[in-house]
Amino acid sequence: MDLDALRFANFATLDEAVSDWGLLVRHLVDLKKQAQDGLRKAANTADWAGMNAQVTKEFVGKTAGEFADAHTQANTIHKILSDTRDELRQYKKDLEGAISRGQKKNLTVTATGNGGFTVTMNIHPDRAAKGTSVPEHSESDVTALRDEVQAILQKATESDSSASKVLTAIADQAKMGFSEASYKDRDSAAAAVEAAEDLAEIAAKKPKDLTPADIDKINEGLATHKDDPLFAERFATQLGPQKTLEFWQGINDPVVNPNVGRERLDKLDDLQRNLGLTLATATQSDSADMTSWKGNMIKLGDQPIGRDGGGPMGFQVMSNLMRTGDYDDQFLKSYGTKLMETERKLTGNGEHANMAWQHLGVDPWLNRIGDDSGDDPLTGYLKGLSNSPDAATDFFNEEYVSKDDSPFERDTDGNGKKGNVPLSNFQYLFEEREWPQESNLKGDDDNTGRNNLALALEAATTGHPAGELPTVDTPAHNEGQTKLFESIVASVAEDNERLTKHNYMSDSIGQITSEYLPDINRAMTNDSDGETDKLFPVAGSSATLNHRDVNALLLTVGQNPEGYAAVEVANKAYMANLMDYHLNPDLPADKVYSKDPEFAVHEIAHGSGEVSGTLAMGRQEAVAGEAEEADKKYEQSVAQWKNAISGGIGTGIGVGTSFVASPVGGAVAGGVADTASSMILDSLFKDAEGKAKDDAGPVMGELWESGVEKNSEYTEQAVEAAAKAHGRDDLMDNSIDEKARRAAQDGFMAAGTNTEQMNPHLKTDI
Repeated sequence: MDLDALRFANFATLDEAVSDWGLLVRHLVDLKKQAQDGLRKAANTADWAGMNAQVTKEFVGKTAGEFADAHTQANTIHKILSDTRDELRQYKKDLEGAISRGQKKNLTVTATGNGGFTVTMNIHPDRAAKGTSVPEHSESDVTALRDEVQAILQKATESDSSASKVLTAIADQAKMGFSEASYKDRDSAAAAVEAAEDLAEIAAKKPKDLTPADIDKINEGLATHKDDPLFAERFATQLGPQKTLEFWQGINDPVVNPNVGRERLDKLDDLQRNLGLTLATATQSDSADMTSWKGNMIKLGDQPIGRDGGGPMGFQVMSNLMRTGDYDDQFLKSYGTKLMETERKLTGNGEHANMAWQHLGVDPWLNRIGDDSGDDPLTGYLKGLSNSPDAATDFFNEEYVSKDDSPFERDTDGNGKKGNVPLSNFQYLFEEREWPQESNLKGDDDNTGRNNLALALEAATTGHPAGELPTVDTPAHNEGQTKLFESIVASVAEDNERLTKHNYMSDSIGQITSEYLPDINRAMTNDSDGETDKLFPVAGSSATLNHRDVNALLLTVGQNPEGYAAVEVANKAYMANLMDYHLNPDLPADKVYSKDPEFAVHEIAHGSGEVSGTLAMGRQEAVAGEAEEADKKYEQSVAQWKNAISGGIGTGIGVGTSFVASPVGGAVAGGVADTASSMILDSLFKDAEGKAKDDAGPVMGELWESGVEKNSEYTEQAVEAAAKAHGRDDLMDNSIDEKARRAAQDGFMAAGTNTEQMNPHLKTDI
């Protein structure tokens, strides 16, 4: 800070800027509220369809979110500007006071240019006017004034430069849109940047020189700031991609640094989580330095890291840090493309196993979260994709190998003659890949890779992170998602052992299936002209499926307790809300399936019954062996899923369908528990306990009988609730509940017939 710049500073322009930003913040508060209560709420309650459901609704939701981010960024900038102005104004007063006190001792402060200044006598005694008394001063007075002015200028410089630094960093976070970085004042923002630089400096040390105390400091700092955009970006870019990989590889390699592994082994899981979360936050930044970081990290993917060029590949190190956090979609896409290119090189386009990514005893243990060693980078990468639905969708639909380069053969024309076929990433990973053995402790029992594959597929097909349920903000399915679901259904139908031999994947496949119930019901109607599309409305893109494949999928998913529960409970909720929807007398004419509501109810009940019946046959398959234990797992899973999705639109009932029943329509739209389905979910599943006996045959018969009974009971209650909600006493007088019960029974029984005719090879004879 130049002496004269502070001494003669005019704060009028800065005052005006602070005032303008304050006004903007106040306006954005109103706009943010209008966007949330108006735009977003209207978008979530509107009956979107087609491209509007895929694009417009999501755009409106994101736009509403941008207003919130705009307010956050404007508020942060206002606070930083205000803090800086107030500090500089005070430093100006301090400087004026120091100069004034100096003048009383005949000292003056003069700028010398280039930020320098000098302290000299104001009036030399020899040149003073006759009779003028000149104050005396000592050398110490000169030194004291010099030091005081220097300290003021240094503080003013720090205030000004730190403000410039953090304001530039905030502006650099997003090329388009706004940053989510929020700070209460300039000092907290500057402190975050400083902390990032300090920790990056420690982490950049040679891995062999890192001490347990260094690890503690890094871990604590990352845990505190991992969600801070400025901190994360500055930490990642200051450390750089090469040093990031060398840091994680080195502290996990006993050959490089035995002390950390010996003394902080119990802390490395937390460090992995915190480092991954920090890097994920950093990748959301659009700064030039972070853009370079992402590109260089991908370039390092197939390069050896550590051990003087003999260490693991960059992909093997970095992928383990992707297990936590929401990484930037474009970074994940580009990373995945290069990762699969490397996989092709190491496997001869998938023709043989990837031995380079199999764990050997001398390899460092790169993963500290879970049981696998982390040697297979696809395991960690797929876990990262499970948190990033859009990137996951693109990744699985991307071509793995072309027809010309493919070593894989299939019956291409149905006459038994095989030919080479292209495969997508999904087909290669789900159907063909030989997953490397990652753990020399658990051997073939480690299933983390395939389980993470299932989680990534869940995100890729549903549009929300794996392990979560859809909400009113979840966009309708798009073409990429439905295309992938079609591939999953076809693959399981072609060879259901792809799932039954890896049953731990079925909970995710069950959740996926539960969110495509409208598409599945459409397929089961065998309606070639599409008239039943109105019966099972779909917002956005609809999956094109055939009845036989859907039957095989439900039969297969039904063989796992968690998969069965996800679809069965969602099926009941979907059926109840669908009846609610079609019995609404205010339903627009272009949405009405049939002017005969009884026929609509009959078809809904029949379709729901067939879904439940097919699942029940899958359950029979599972309990044909260890009956009692397996049966109890089913009932426990059903109870858990019922509790998870009770109430709340969008949770397991088919994304994109609006339910507008009165008098509980408002409650449904708000996502609370007073829905047509939630009011009777409890009554249906209240006695969810295992009822298996010792004998598989009687168990299967009892389960079938119980399934028919329960399905009929629930269907009857659902139509009663929907009719009551809409005041349709005429339908009740005409025994609509009994007709629905009968239709549900017919659908349930049809599941047995259809399975025997469509997929007899999937049934066990006992």
